[in-house]
Amino acid sequence: MERVYNFSAGPSMLPQEVLEIAAAEMLNYQGSGTSVLEMSHRSPVYDGIIKGAERKLRALLEIPDNYKVLFLQGGASTQFAAVPLNLMNGSKKADYILSGQFSSKAYEEGKKYGDVYAVASSKEAGFSYVPRVKKEDFRADADFVHICFNNTIYGTKFPYIPDTGDVPLVADFSSCIASESMDIKKFGLIYAGAQKNIAPAGLTVVIVREDLLGNARAETPTMLNYKVMADSESMYNTPPCYCIYMLGLVCDWLEKQGGMSAMKERNQRKAALLYDYLDSQSYYIAPVEKESRSMMNITFLTGDAALDKAFVQAAEKEGLINLKGHRSVGGMRASIYNAMPYEGVEKLVRFMQDFAAKNPKTK
Repeated sequence: MERVYNFSAGPSMLPQEVLEIAAAEMLNYQGSGTSVLEMSHRSPVYDGIIKGAERKLRALLEIPDNYKVLFLQGGASTQFAAVPLNLMNGSKKADYILSGQFSSKAYEEGKKYGDVYAVASSKEAGFSYVPRVKKEDFRADADFVHICFNNTIYGTKFPYIPDTGDVPLVADFSSCIASESMDIKKFGLIYAGAQKNIAPAGLTVVIVREDLLGNARAETPTMLNYKVMADSESMYNTPPCYCIYMLGLVCDWLEKQGGMSAMKERNQRKAALLYDYLDSQSYYIAPVEKESRSMMNITFLTGDAALDKAFVQAAEKEGLINLKGHRSVGGMRASIYNAMPYEGVEKLVRFMQDFAAKNPKTK
């Protein structure tokens, strides 16, 4: 069977070139006589893999020297608790901007550990936009401000980086990490589940400024303590070995594409193709306000649940899979992460045009 175009929000497409390298090295990694899947994480060979992956990610994202890179497990959802356990250690206050489901879940988790305040929310509008905030909206004595930079379910993205003054800004970058260059220095901490844009499911990347380490609350589980993980170079226990190996391969691939500036241009071009079509017609509805549109996750619907279902089913027959929207919102969602080629979006637009012509609305 030939490969399809996979529009899944995660786990998502990986570059074919990366999969081919991984397949070629599956049984015998670079002459070691063993697979990375079965290799000891304490071996000299794997030490080269994990250190190489960190080095490549640092170079690719231009991570400053005073930030630690942690390779963890548990997904971004575990970080909803890890962040307040490590950072809510001064005033025990934290401010959150609610722009979707995952920022809302992080907010609810944070409430277990202190005085948590929702500075702004777009829930009343179905999370169809990202709220605009000013520095004065945040509490000056908050231990951190939390945002979800790209909202996978709703197809929105922060069109700006909030100015939080001296309060560390924490951001969930799960669905947009490595999709464009980003000034890491504007954040105290970034975390990302890797399965959407940079590796298979099972790896969580945390990038944290060194001065935020070492003050975890007494009740913090050892496995969630950033300083413990930083001091052990992500090797306190067995790390997600194969995912880290795959991250290194993806970083190599991204570098070959031209790095972050080239990926941003490529991703903007793909997104513009789909958004331009959505804006040019009336059959499909694009619910997100234009200023808040995501470059990674594009949501749309027909306004008729039966038509939406027929669309997803027909698309699958054409090799366009996982276009069903999240169960909480319905409709359709095309996730066009780094590995999705321009040709995949072209085929989707052609299918959308054809489907609209063959399936006129009756109401």
